[in-house]
Formats: sequence, structure tokens, C-alpha cells
Amino acid sequence: MQRKSDMDQNPSGGYPSKPRVAVGAVVFKDNCILLVRRGKAPARGQWAIPGGGVLLGESLSQAAEREILEETGIRIAAGEPAYVFDVVERDDTGRIRYHYVIVDLDATYQSGDLCSGDDAMEARWVAEAEMAGLDVSLPTRQLLSGRYHFGCADRHDV
Repeated sequence: MQRKSDMDQNPSGGYPSKPRVAVGAVVFKDNCILLVRRGKAPARGQWAIPGGGVLLGESLSQAAEREILEETGIRIAAGEPAYVFDVVERDDTGRIRYHYVIVDLDATYQSGDLCSGDDAMEARWVAEAEMAGLDVSLPTRQLLSGRYHFGCADRHDV
């Protein structure tokens, strides 16, 4: 008999029995970055790299391509890993509410008209000058400024 996954038992993703693997895609088009405003915890309401959970049997690239299409309506070609980090959030009693291991991949825009869907409250192409005015998640800011020098206060000094 097959054991149900944590997501089948608890679709909200909260209080897992083990870490979950997730993937994101870093997509630039016309000097703008593709971001979504998250519709679910963790980081609900914050702007972040779009992505989501990896399904059993899916490669990281396949998961990124599927998730970005579901969340934004955009077709991409996923590339190599760009950034790996984890998110561990505890509740007031110290129990682990969320634990994700996230692999963000470089990706190339292929086609599609932007629309928010799935877990995204909003999706948009964000210009570098707009970054300071948005509530962007810390891992997204770190990735964009550290690897791409995008959204830095003074990008020439990074």
C-alpha cells in the first residue's frame, strides 16, 4: 500500500513530517524580473520568485516549467540552479510550521501573456527601479542583488 504524501494529508503545507522540496525560476524579460505576490504562507503577501512544490517523478526543470506556467501563464525554459536556500518557520510553541528546501533555477522566457493564477495573488514584470517600493522576500532580494546585481541601491558597488 502506498503511503500518502504530506501534501495529500495536509494540503496547506503546514506542520510537515519532513522537509519539502520546492523550485523557483528566475526569469528576466526586457530588463524586468518576473515576480509573484504570494497567496499562501509562508511569506503570504510578499513578492518573490515564482515557483512551487516538486511532484514525485518530476525533475527540477520540469517542476519549474510547470509551476511558472500555473502561477503566471508564462512558458519558460528552465536552466541550471542559481540559488539554494531553506525556509524553516516555527509557531509560538516551537513546532515547525513550514520547512522547505528551495532551488531557484535560471530560466529563459519563451512565450505567454502574464496572468496570476494558482497560488499567486498577483504576477508582474518588475523593473529594477520598482524593487525598493515592494515588499520583496529577503531570499528573493538576496538572490537578485547578489547574483544579478538587480535591485541594489547602487548596483555598481556590489
